[in-house]
Amino acid sequence: MSTVTEPTAERAHGPNEVVEIAKTIAYALLIALVLRVLLFQPFTIPSASMEPTLLQGDYIIVSKYSYGYSRHSMPFSPPIFSGRIMSRAPSRGDVVVFKLPRDGHTDYIKRLVGMPGDRIQMKNGALHINGRALARQELSPGIVTESFGFTHPVERFLETNPEGRKYMTYDFGPDNPVDSTGVYVVPQGHYFMMGDNRDNSLDSRVSPEAGGVGFVPAENLVGKAQIILLSWDRGASLFKPWTWFTEARPSRFFNLLR
Repeated sequence: MSTVTEPTAERAHGPNEVVEIAKTIAYALLIALVLRVLLFQPFTIPSASMEPTLLQGDYIIVSKYSYGYSRHSMPFSPPIFSGRIMSRAPSRGDVVVFKLPRDGHTDYIKRLVGMPGDRIQMKNGALHINGRALARQELSPGIVTESFGFTHPVERFLETNPEGRKYMTYDFGPDNPVDSTGVYVVPQGHYFMMGDNRDNSLDSRVSPEAGGVGFVPAENLVGKAQIILLSWDRGASLFKPWTWFTEARPSRFFNLLR
């Protein structure tokens, strides 16, 4: 007489549990993707071009909904549509993440200084918009630390744009390559971007052919930088957990950007 062996509860439910776990992971990934595409995306700052507003090692949050959505709002910028949907115009003075026009993939972050139709020019280190120099107040000099610990003085200015927004800029002194330029006329549907670290930024003042940014199409805007969430100094390393604490810059945590 043969005996029928009943499967244990653990065996009976094992495959179902695997399916449920897989579904939970898939849902979590889908929710994370939707949040990343529609709402917020984190970025780390890899260079000094936006000092003193953003420092190398800052971890920022960018709002994706601020300017509407384009194909660059999605991972890998799939060419599924052109232009923007739910489009909202950015404001002069915004700190903007955008895709580098010459390759359409590299993320850059700069300050928007020129709107469509504006005439932009640099004269002896001073930014001019539509023929008028922006007001800037000279502050006490600062010290910049470069790679390998080298330091040098830097001039600091509090600049005020035509809309009244104020932000600090760095200047390494006169006669730098982009301290004086011709007039740039911003085409319709494009924007003019500059780094706050004026003498250490390849931005819209430099043509794409020369390794710069050039004019940025509206489609290339990814989002508006809103907040510095966390920040670490250059000595921090993922593989040295103690530096997560010793190299942290808590004074920069949760700082709103302007």
